[in-house]
Amino acid sequence: MKVLITGSNGFVGSNLTNKLKLEYTVIGHGREANNRPNTTSFVKVNIDSQSNWKELLIGINTIVHLAAVAHNNSNDPEYINEVNVNGTINLAEQAAKSGVKRFIFISSIGVLGNSTSNTVPFDVHSKTAAHSPYAQSKLDAENALLKIAEETELEVVIIRPVLVYGIEAPGNFGKLVNLVNKMPVLPFGLCDNKRSFISIDNLADFISVCIEHPKAKNEVFCISDGNDVSIRGFTDCIAIGLNKKLIQLPIPVSIFKLLGKITGKSEAIEQLVGDLQVDSSKARQLLGWTPPFTMAETLSKLRSKS
Repeated sequence: MKVLITGSNGFVGSNLTNKLKLEYTVIGHGREANNRPNTTSFVKVNIDSQSNWKELLIGINTIVHLAAVAHNNSNDPEYINEVNVNGTINLAEQAAKSGVKRFIFISSIGVLGNSTSNTVPFDVHSKTAAHSPYAQSKLDAENALLKIAEETELEVVIIRPVLVYGIEAPGNFGKLVNLVNKMPVLPFGLCDNKRSFISIDNLADFISVCIEHPKAKNEVFCISDGNDVSIRGFTDCIAIGLNKKLIQLPIPVSIFKLLGKITGKSEAIEQLVGDLQVDSSKARQLLGWTPPFTMAETLSKLRSKS
């Protein structure tokens, strides 16, 4: 079986490639050929509405579509839409015509919102509430893919992960690792919020299950480790992974929220001290999947890079 992974030289893509190449013939994709994982071959194609994938899709059984423009890389909604929506539709339509069996789309929990404070955990039945141009583009792509699945033989699987953590993860997790590395004291001692996360090892494992599982066909999954932790607990676990001592000062959460209002950083503060819980029980019930790795097992790898 041949699997095409778009964005294969990114954080998730490189980890997924290393896992899948043990079982499948993996074709890597990216805009740049540098730092590419060790795949059978690597292709450079732009993700947009005009790209021609026809020859590259010959013999491909499954596509895992990771490549996207994140909200922190571009402030141009038109560009985000062209890549994340139009580019995805173009690839999926050509995949359907080329006889590709399954299209796995890595979306974002952001299509449901950025907080579950005072509400029940997000699940696949939650009302969508995209909170950024990036999240909206992912939601628009989801809807388009499900329509393509209705009209063609292409099987679509949509995965909405929460924040992905692991060694060399970028974004907010990378910032937290740097913070714990440099600061022996943090102000999260009174933070008892509940947030869902997913280990890169668990995400890669779940994607691998979705490649062939017959019950994953045309389904949507919200995915996490299944254990919710506070920002205090998360940074404590990072410190243990780094083999660092960490003191947590008892600063009231109200102080964080006040600072957020004063500085105009309320959304960033909410990502730290607010709740974002996900119910990923559908993956267990429908596919029989359980996360094989604990948070401690994944974060223990940080020590080798500290």
